[in-house]
Amino acid sequence: MKVTGFTFIRNAIANDYPVAEAIRSVLPLCDDFVVALGNSTDETAELIKSISPDKIKIINTVWDDSLQKGGQVFAEETNKAIKAISPDIDWMIYIQGDECIHEKYHEIIKQEMKDNLKDEQIEALLLKYVHFYASYDYYAESRRWYRREIRILKNLPGIHSYRDAQGFRINDRKLRVKLIDAYIYHYGWVKTPKALQGKVRNFNQFYQTQDWVEQNFPIQESFDMRNADRLVKFEENHPKVMQNRIAATNWTFDEDLTKRTPKMSLKRRMLQKIEDLTGIRLFEYRNYKIVK
Repeated sequence: MKVTGFTFIRNAIANDYPVAEAIRSVLPLCDDFVVALGNSTDETAELIKSISPDKIKIINTVWDDSLQKGGQVFAEETNKAIKAISPDIDWMIYIQGDECIHEKYHEIIKQEMKDNLKDEQIEALLLKYVHFYASYDYYAESRRWYRREIRILKNLPGIHSYRDAQGFRINDRKLRVKLIDAYIYHYGWVKTPKALQGKVRNFNQFYQTQDWVEQNFPIQESFDMRNADRLVKFEENHPKVMQNRIAATNWTFDEDLTKRTPKMSLKRRMLQKIEDLTGIRLFEYRNYKIVK
């Protein structure tokens, strides 16, 4: 069984993405790893080259910044990485530059790949998510945040990144997946108040016009909790690859952030209550078909 990891990245240092940690978190699962390295203006190239020269294959790319609508450029860059993967590879593991897989899930993932390798009805594996927000001590838990995504795929003809690279399709239809008991830890929203606002502004430029960004996310010093909705205290441990980054954190929150989230609308509260009680997320968008 051959496995290749892949990702895309650009200006990871300037935007404070933990891409080195992300790649290292899945390297033990992979025989090799492909990075679509965008035209960066910082030292991202040097960082990627230093991770694991014997395993990592770099594809130098140039982002088409005109593809702002719907984050299309992210999908285009992801597909460049996919095209560089050898056709004899069985499984592909996708990790974005602000995600990690905890080492405690490695054996589960290995076993699931082995068990489902010959099962033709399974085209990909669906992983669950923990979205950390503002601090490594809190995660967002609400309908605003996607709770599952495809991150492990069979190397099948026709598979491609879909829309803004959050999910995948095969020949424009949804992939048939198995939901497994493993999590992606998403760290993209763990930043200082000022840096978090910068991320929101930078992120939205790939979806909206600059005028829209200035109107909806003006520069300010206060901490914007609108994207949190509901925060929960994280009581477990983080992946080993993240320990140094977490230890170097130079900001703290002296207050309980769970009390700073805005009040949800009545409709959102009702839908959230149903999900809390039943585990069912009504009206959930699913870019996949769970068959097992």
